[in-house]
Amino acid sequence: MGITPLDIHNKEFTRGFRGYDEDEVNEFLDQVIKDFEKVIREKKALEERVNDSEEKLGHFSNIEETLNRSILVAQETADEVKNNANKESKLIIKEAEKNADRIVNDALAKSRQVSMEIEELKKQAKVFRTRLKMLVEAQLDIIDNEDWEDLFELDTEEQEGQQLESAYSSHSQSDS
Repeated sequence: MGITPLDIHNKEFTRGFRGYDEDEVNEFLDQVIKDFEKVIREKKALEERVNDSEEKLGHFSNIEETLNRSILVAQETADEVKNNANKESKLIIKEAEKNADRIVNDALAKSRQVSMEIEELKKQAKVFRTRLKMLVEAQLDIIDNEDWEDLFELDTEEQEGQQLESAYSSHSQSDS
């Protein structure tokens, strides 16, 4: 640094013949010293403010850098979450399609089985109907058989025989 207020204060001038008025020079120097000290104080204050501002700027630069990194990390995380969600949704869709195929195949198999059971029941119903028809026809043949007529004739002959017996018995009782 150049000249200091103390340098100004301690400065001694050589005396010459008809030189400057010493009191006037001292007064002027005192004023220069005061102004110079004021400038130095202001300079120090400004340097402190600059240092504070540089510290704050450094701090805010660190915060900005941290925020930028945080934003990048958040963006990467969001992209990763999005990609994982897409992958998971594709897996869920594939699984659902597999389940749907399995359900459809099971339903088709059950449908075929039910159709086969229906066909089997139809066959059994036809067999039952044929047997029932044969049974009914056999019963009708028994009913239409001439043996019934003979049976009815026997009943008629027996009734006539009983009537004759009854007439004979009533006739014999009246004779006695």
